[in-house]
Amino acid sequence: MTTLQHEMIRSELEEVVGKEYISTRESDRLVYATDWFWLPQMWLDRGAQPTLPDFIVHPGTAVEIAEILKIANTYRIPVVPWGGGSGSQGGAAPVFGGIMLDVKRLNRILEIDETSLTVTAEAGINGSVLEWALNEKGLTLPHYAASANCATLGGYLAPRGSGTISTKYGKAEDMVLNMQIVLPTGEIIRTPIVPDHAGGPDYFHLFLGSEGTFGVITEATMQVDYLPAARLLRAVLFQNLGHALGAGRQLMTRRLSPFVIRLYDPASTATQVKKVLGYEMDGAYMVMGFDGDPDIAALQEQKSLEICLALGGQDLGREPGEKWWDHRYHFYYPPNGLHFPWMYGTTETVTTFDKLEKLYWAQKRAVEETYADWNVNYIGHFSHWFHWGASLYSRFIIPEPPQEAEEAIRLHNRIWNTAITAVLENGGMINEHHGVGLKLSRFMRRQYGPAWPMLERIKKTLDPNGIMNPGKVGF
Repeated sequence: MTTLQHEMIRSELEEVVGKEYISTRESDRLVYATDWFWLPQMWLDRGAQPTLPDFIVHPGTAVEIAEILKIANTYRIPVVPWGGGSGSQGGAAPVFGGIMLDVKRLNRILEIDETSLTVTAEAGINGSVLEWALNEKGLTLPHYAASANCATLGGYLAPRGSGTISTKYGKAEDMVLNMQIVLPTGEIIRTPIVPDHAGGPDYFHLFLGSEGTFGVITEATMQVDYLPAARLLRAVLFQNLGHALGAGRQLMTRRLSPFVIRLYDPASTATQVKKVLGYEMDGAYMVMGFDGDPDIAALQEQKSLEICLALGGQDLGREPGEKWWDHRYHFYYPPNGLHFPWMYGTTETVTTFDKLEKLYWAQKRAVEETYADWNVNYIGHFSHWFHWGASLYSRFIIPEPPQEAEEAIRLHNRIWNTAITAVLENGGMINEHHGVGLKLSRFMRRQYGPAWPMLERIKKTLDPNGIMNPGKVGF
């Protein structure tokens, strides 16, 4: 882009949002050059120059976003939607430059409907701000993401995110009833007022998980719940991981409705649980929680504890469970979170119960044996449970990775290739809730096989000029 072209495009963008809501300052462009994906952060850490966006634009309405996309189509400029920048997959990294579309000015709560138990809000609202407003009315949006203090509502939906209590209340995609979306060509549409109906094909879910490649989510109506009258937390220790997984499966298949099951493998128990909670123990540490009516929650807990004890679990009581709840986000923030100089990645996946333990061991062996020379550590916990299966939240850690940037990239990507190959060969999906982004983009064709060309045709129809978040989600 020549200087003349740059200034002409900037003038058009200023006509839409105003001079004060567009920036080309070097410092701002550097801030928006990376999300929480390890690779671009490592690139910066090693002193290398990242790809920068050309413009950072802060629209205030869906109409302004539509006009910005029309300009981008005219000049064939990439557009990358940006919420809170808390994603870990490189989904918001401007790998081809272009326009960084920061939606945080779209931050209003439009309606709280206490009859239907819904909230309608703009997609740029901060997750915690939205939750605090609901709490004042005795309500909650039960999507308790660890990133809630910085993530946005649109950021919950775009990658099909899960929160801490998704085991009972579902993922973000299960709570959304309808959305307003700006299509890549600038049309503003609304999905049907409810997602469950027989009024034709369901195009609604196309935009959930598309991570800005099919359009920009600007508004959503979400199902909310009453704040529970009781929350009962308890911890159980298993010496056998398979028995612990069997207990979790029975809690789900017998519909005992835990709002959380968090099961740490022995390696996580000995490291993360010890570091954050201060408990030194051997085995698989499980936290389970039940909420709602106190009597019903107590009965669900009792029945669940009986299942755990029958499978060899040791009841640790309430205090370890409640301590976990009070510190549940501390696992992800300094000083406990993964950090430089380590090389690390969260290779989380999801599969059905019949494949869950096999997948865990297959991925663990593949990563640890292939990269033993690098002293790799593999840890995992099982965090989001369904009636049919569960999520394996697995991680690799290399304490002393290569210092040369290109060598570090090559090692990082080889580990991911090994980990995801183990997932795909053992019946798992490449991701459960962080999304695909740039990190997993190359695996999409392998995951979907003969169905992938169909998704490519949908992308081409919606985004004929390929401007929306190119290089992500396989596109």
